[in-house]
Formats: sequence, structure tokens, C-alpha cells
Amino acid sequence: MRAVICTKYGPPDILQLKEMEKPLPEDNELLIEVHASTVNRTDCGLLRAKPFIVRFFTGIFKPRKSIPGTAFAGIIKAAGEKVTALKVGDRVFGFDDSGSGSHARYMTISKDKALTTIPGDMTYMQAAACTEGAHYAYNFINKVNLSSDQNVLVNGATGAIGSAAVQLLNYFGVNVTAVCEGEYSELVKSLGANKVIDYTQEDFTEIDHTYNYIFDTVGKSSFARCKPLLKAGGAYISSELGYMAQNIFLALTTPILCSKKVKFPIPTDCRGSILFIKQLIEDGKFKAVIDREYPLEQIVEAYRYVEKGQKIGNVVITMEHNNKTTQKSEHLTKTTD
Repeated sequence: MRAVICTKYGPPDILQLKEMEKPLPEDNELLIEVHASTVNRTDCGLLRAKPFIVRFFTGIFKPRKSIPGTAFAGIIKAAGEKVTALKVGDRVFGFDDSGSGSHARYMTISKDKALTTIPGDMTYMQAAACTEGAHYAYNFINKVNLSSDQNVLVNGATGAIGSAAVQLLNYFGVNVTAVCEGEYSELVKSLGANKVIDYTQEDFTEIDHTYNYIFDTVGKSSFARCKPLLKAGGAYISSELGYMAQNIFLALTTPILCSKKVKFPIPTDCRGSILFIKQLIEDGKFKAVIDREYPLEQIVEAYRYVEKGQKIGNVVITMEHNNKTTQKSEHLTKTTD
């Protein structure tokens, strides 16, 4: 099988496409033929081992798992004897933030990991694009108590986490203000944003409005800048550690020292996130946002593009052999149905 190999930490150039033996599932594992994956911020962080703390989970000096990839969608080709909930032929999708090995034609995964069947006639590409960002967005939202009379601002509303957060907040009925480039105003409004701030024209931290929560899904602001915009009892949540890892320390001290808090969205229960997102998809409350597609042969270019920090939604990796060129998705300015 074809697989992307990573034997050390570093930039995208270290990735190599090689022929490997097809893996065999253990008694509690599934063999999945991967049809689509993604390249996301988690993948880029694991590739470069940044922040350094990730090395304690992935390998101090080099990756323990030689095949990268976290999100996946595909079909079950074999199942171990202890697998009962899923069967050969099931179309499945899922996410493993420690690495699933999905940048390969085949992968094995434990039956207890975060995976489930793909809803209805959803494509593999759409399913793969509904995992990583949605998982982290849900772990922003489940750290606070939402109610319909609240106002929430999402900074970075067009990224994988941001576009998922807008949809989830809309589902929970709050008023959403989205911060993004003006070109994508209609996209985020279609996801559920009530108001859009074009960051190329206006600094959202200087507006005369207050919010119950500010979700910085790109980690490009700070609690200090956003604090004046928070209502008493409000909270700032960022996808990044912040300057000198300040968000971890602020999450410990602000609940004691002031009424405006920092919460750190430690992502837990990945399986619960995926099952929740599946239910929303089935209810027509969540859709994939896809920027562009790359064949597996162009994995290096895909990582380079994602590292620029300019993607809209998700970058999908496809496994078809006949793809030769990068495809800029028609879904760049709309959601997939």
C-alpha cells in the first residue's frame, strides 16, 4: 500500500511517500481502507512537535508512529474477533488526536477509538472534514454554560475550528458574532453567524460591544486585549497556549482574581465529540466546509498550505490514484450539502 512516512520531526519536506505492507488488525481492531483524510493544525503540530510538550505523548526524539494523519473516512475491510459494533463493509469516519495513521491507503484502529458510521449518503471527503475542527470547537463550547440570550464572538470564524464553532453555537441558539476576512461574510452567515466583523477593515477588540464569551479559534489575540469586551462573569478561550504559555496560568488564576476568566479548552472525550457531530449531521445541523483537495501524492504541498494559516475550513486528502493536480474546491465560499 501507499503510505506517507515520517521518521523525525521537522517541516513538511521530511515527509516521504512509500510502498508499505498492508497492516493486519488485532482482535480489537479494524482494518480501514482510507478514502479521505485531512491535513489540519493537529497534523502540523505533530509533524513539528510543537509545542514541545507534545513530545511526551508522541515520542521525545522522534515520532512513535511513522505514518501521520489524524482524521479519516473510509470503509471497513476486516475486523478483529472482539469487534461487534461495526462490521466489514461499513463506511466509517473518525479522528484520533494522537495520530491514526490515516495518511495511507489502509490503517488499523482500535474499536474503542473515536469512530462511527458515516451518516446517509455523505461523501468520504465531507465526512473526513467534519472531525478535527468540530472536536476542538465542541471542547470550546462544553467548557461554558450557554443560553439563548448570550452573545459570543468567534475570532477566526472561517478556520476548521471556527467554522465548526459558529455552527455549534448556532445550534445552541446563542447570538454569534464572527470575525473573519470580509470576502467570506456570506459563508459564515450561512453557518449561523448573526453578525460579521471584517478584520481587514476593523479591529474587533476596539468595538463598543460586550460578549459573554470570546472564542479565539486561531489564537491570534489575547486575554488582555479581549478582556474589555467581556461581560462580568465572561470568559476568553483560545486554541493556543498564548505568549509564554500564559493561557494555562491565566486559567488557574483568573477565576480567583477577577470576574472575567480565561478557560483552557483541554480536549477530552474525542469519541463523544464525533458521536455528537454525527447526530448533528443527521439532523441537518452541521455541514462540512472544504477549502481544497489534494491527492496523497501532494501531501507535502498540503502541509505547506495548511501551515500558512489561511485555509478556509478543511483541507482534504484523497486516495484516488488518478488525481494529478490540486483541486481548489467549489465549496470555498459555501458549505457542502
